Amino acid sequence: MTDRPHEATEVHTRLLKCALEVEDSRAFWAHADATTNATAQQAFDEYWFGARSLARIEVLLTNMRARFTAFPAALDVLHCWPHMSPDARRIVCHWHLQLADPLYRRFTGTYLVARRAGPRPEVTRDLVVGWVGQQGPGRWTMSTRIQFASKLLSAAYSAGLVTSNRDPRPLALPRVPDDALEYLMYLLRETTFEGSLLDNLYASSVGLEGCFLEDRLRTLPGLGFKRQGDLTDFGWRHNTLLTWADVNLSGGEPRLAGHAT
Repeated sequence: MTDRPHEATEVHTRLLKCALEVEDSRAFWAHADATTNATAQQAFDEYWFGARSLARIEVLLTNMRARFTAFPAALDVLHCWPHMSPDARRIVCHWHLQLADPLYRRFTGTYLVARRAGPRPEVTRDLVVGWVGQQGPGRWTMSTRIQFASKLLSAAYSAGLVTSNRDPRPLALPRVPDDALEYLMYLLRETTFEGSLLDNLYASSVGLEGCFLEDRLRTLPGLGFKRQGDLTDFGWRHNTLLTWADVNLSGGEPRLAGHAT
């Protein structure tokens, strides 16, 4: 039996070279699945990412593998999900970047959540630079902190969590389609992560906490979620993420085009 996929816990600097990259992620899904082990040269020759240099493709592949190949069942699902809506695509990329990058996970799942709940739901680059410094005192130079802040804000902007790329930057909540939320629940069910299915930084980063998350879960056709007092039952209608995808991707126009509620 293979080990369960798990969220990254060691802080790294890959974000400095690769932010959310929604369209490049989409290109990677189209060409790769869990059995693919293409080299950068092959991706360059086959034009996976369009007119990108070989050096840039090497960076992209390193990041795509950490975000998606590290979760084989998820990559197989994404490979077979061509009709994904733009809203779902953006939020899936956000969650996978959270999985692969603990600094981005804390930034979007804790810091931005707290700022959004405060009297001024906005951020500035200087505030984020200060926050980055608190995550690793003495670890990074001021120049590196500024680079991290820029990339964190850029990724959050692409994810729909920040509505402007100029200070002050108002915070917002992106649309979360039903199919994307089902995908997250089935993915987390098979992943080792900090928290629980009802209390985690992935759902909270997009405003789904407490009763708000439970209300959404009750409406999902892929679940039969129920709560009675302290007891909860997710009522999983499929055994795995892959069987969930088999049902939702089979026959005609798949339901995975999705819609938000």
